[in-house]
Amino acid sequence: MTSAAVDPEHAATHNVEVDTAAIGSDSDSAYDEGELKSYTTSLASSVLNFPVEHGRRYHKFREGSYNFPNDEKEQDRLDFMSYITRLMTDGKLHQTPFPKSAPPKRILDVGTGTGIWAIDAAEEYPDAEVTGNDLSPIQPKWVPPNVQFEVDDVESEWAPRAAPYDFVFARYLAGSIKDWPRLVGQIHRNTRPGGWVEFQDYAAPYSQGGAARPDSPFFRMYDLLTQVIGKMGREMWPGPKLEGWVKDAGFTNVTHKVFKLPIGAWPKDPTLKYVGGLNLVQFLEGCEAYIIGPFTRGLGWTMDECQVLLAQVRDDVKKKNVYYLADYHVVYAQRPPE
Repeated sequence: MTSAAVDPEHAATHNVEVDTAAIGSDSDSAYDEGELKSYTTSLASSVLNFPVEHGRRYHKFREGSYNFPNDEKEQDRLDFMSYITRLMTDGKLHQTPFPKSAPPKRILDVGTGTGIWAIDAAEEYPDAEVTGNDLSPIQPKWVPPNVQFEVDDVESEWAPRAAPYDFVFARYLAGSIKDWPRLVGQIHRNTRPGGWVEFQDYAAPYSQGGAARPDSPFFRMYDLLTQVIGKMGREMWPGPKLEGWVKDAGFTNVTHKVFKLPIGAWPKDPTLKYVGGLNLVQFLEGCEAYIIGPFTRGLGWTMDECQVLLAQVRDDVKKKNVYYLADYHVVYAQRPPE
């Protein structure tokens, strides 16, 4: 499998090679339905009395803290995104290099979502005690015996733990955290000396040339999303800032990697082409989840206004000659041994 990781200092100038042969002679061609067929992973979840807005279900605990849905449709998308992420990051559950002779014994998955990463970690480290926490109790009931889930707000003051963690993992927190330095500081205090942390998250999407315009529906959607999430006091694109927050919290041995995440099967590299094709499918399905809550709550949009923009965005990203992508930042580091 070809690695897509690049040095973060050169991420913006490191281009992904376009597969011009796959686009064909018709530069305005779009992906047809056959090319968009995919499979998704579905996890069983508890059905609780969550609030429903505009046909989408949201979390109840600390209502409004997280502006994106938690319904089955979104859970399926998140599990699919987990599969895409693992392909993109060389098939690894995490990038932190634990020696086989010293695997982590206590693991925390911050903002676990569907719990899929915590479950995979429990299977990869059967002797470890794995905990996943989230605002929504949507994780499956039937899980490995060494994993447990907690309903918790990670931005509140953390309750005393029975013991510090050997490994704390956090990803997909874009748009949901108000005070990142405080969160990273709490993680530092709850990581044992010599233990490790790993953060994975996004930078704002961009275009690598092609026919994409600065005023395209795709960029308009993300510009508005960035603005409204910012007005809500949350960081929409934490990826590029992770390294600084980790260092400021006192972690050392910091490693920062950047992986390319295309939207569409336009790259020439076979792995990136496959990842991009899958990512296009999840984007077409998931873009509604990105904007319905933030735009109706924060911008006062109607559902009809949201659907008009979403239709324009979907038509835009289906074009084979627009080379949209995002940088996915991975930072892992160690709490200094005492």
